Amino acid sequence: MAFNNHKPQKQGAHGVARVISKRGYCSRSQAEKLVREGHVTLRGKPVRDPESPAYENDEILVDGVPVTASEFVYFAMNKPRGIVTTASDEKGRKTVMDLFREQFAKTYPGKPMPHIAPVGRLDAASEGLLLFTNDTTWADRVLTDPTHLKIYRVQVKGKPTAAELTQMEKGFNVPPRVFGESEEFMHAERAILYSEGEKNCWLEITLSEGKNREIRRMLAHLGYEVLRLMRIQFDKYTLGDLKPGEIRAIQV
Repeated sequence: MAFNNHKPQKQGAHGVARVISKRGYCSRSQAEKLVREGHVTLRGKPVRDPESPAYENDEILVDGVPVTASEFVYFAMNKPRGIVTTASDEKGRKTVMDLFREQFAKTYPGKPMPHIAPVGRLDAASEGLLLFTNDTTWADRVLTDPTHLKIYRVQVKGKPTAAELTQMEKGFNVPPRVFGESEEFMHAERAILYSEGEKNCWLEITLSEGKNREIRRMLAHLGYEVLRLMRIQFDKYTLGDLKPGEIRAIQV
């Protein structure tokens, strides 16, 4: 399993819930709930405000047990189509966390699964590379740094022209998903024809942003229906030979 040991350093103060999450103990929302419900002690005193200032090397207890920095783990998954990127689903659909638990148990029998969460998301109809970690600092950096590019293979009905692909690279305003909201400017770092058939083709599209359903909305605006959308690379991490549903540990 790929992991790094990170010892908390005394830096600027953050909310205690954030510090708990950064140590890999649980998600930020779960940590906030633990604080509000009175389970958390900070520097020997109970706290109920998730934003109570805490340093990364402060003593923090949850129900009397010290919250120490976990081994940071990093995984890649080939997310199958139809699986939702949430911890739980109100419609009862299978989630990436359900799938991750199954795969972790197969790959590491008898080993307890660390608290882990997906880095960003892929919508249910999309497939391909999805990263997971309990290192929230690394996850935030990967998601927000525009140099960490994401590459997709996209099957569309019909064939966009070279001018339309150039238009995607220059960018344009796309109608909002929800009526009454503003248009959004979207663009691809790169949009090229990858292969073509008689009735459809595959494009390779590179993005630097992570706007909601960005590729589908750009292509829909140009009049093209997306048949399949697969992420094949995120920053330096590639899908490789991972089969749908499989996971593998990665080095960062």
